[in-house]
Amino acid sequence: MATFLFPPFSVLLFARFSACVVAVLVLIWALHFKSSFIPLSPSQEDLIYAVLHPLLMVIGFILISGEAILVHRWLPGSRNMKKLAHLCLQGVALSCGIFGIWTKFHGQDGIVANFYSLHSWMGLSCIIMFGAQWMFGFLSFWHKGEVRKTRQRILPWHVFLGLYTYGLAVVTAETGLLEKLTFLQTKGNVLKRCPESAIVNGLGLCLALLSSVVILAAVSPKNHTSKSKIVYSDSKHSSN
Repeated sequence: MATFLFPPFSVLLFARFSACVVAVLVLIWALHFKSSFIPLSPSQEDLIYAVLHPLLMVIGFILISGEAILVHRWLPGSRNMKKLAHLCLQGVALSCGIFGIWTKFHGQDGIVANFYSLHSWMGLSCIIMFGAQWMFGFLSFWHKGEVRKTRQRILPWHVFLGLYTYGLAVVTAETGLLEKLTFLQTKGNVLKRCPESAIVNGLGLCLALLSSVVILAAVSPKNHTSKSKIVYSDSKHSSN
């Protein structure tokens, strides 16, 4: 039987380290370079909402939903405890995502003026899919009245859609970073070679790295499960 190339602990450790780097970079960008979000902002309120958008969508939505995937896959304990932790973290991520989109649409220009780019279309689609997936998971996997065979039949689709939605959220964030940085550079507010450009580009690279590690941890086999199966099969053959 083939074994997994990387130890589970090293994958989890690298996933958490990547998430910390992403959080630090987005905090530096949003707080230290906050004047770039709304140049010559007419009000402090608009600036606060503009800064909250990347913080909520990256830290609140992407990082917490990624942690929910890791918890459901690798958290020790009972299955019900894993599902409860996964459900709660995904609910927090969904709330942050909804509020993050609200902060973007709360500006004085309204929803229509902000809903024009590929980033905005993908973002709204991602939140809708994530909300439907969360509700679907709640009804199908947490509800005690569900038939076991039905849950087993739906499980692969739930896992696939969960990982797909997580990947779509990362891609949406990448398009947002590119859109924002291109806009700032076109307007001359940010130079092509400056600390802010380097931070935004580094944030994009770290997000791509983080998503790969989280998905790797989600699909990788559990070593202890494989070993237990081998021991069980050996003992069974020896008894025969």
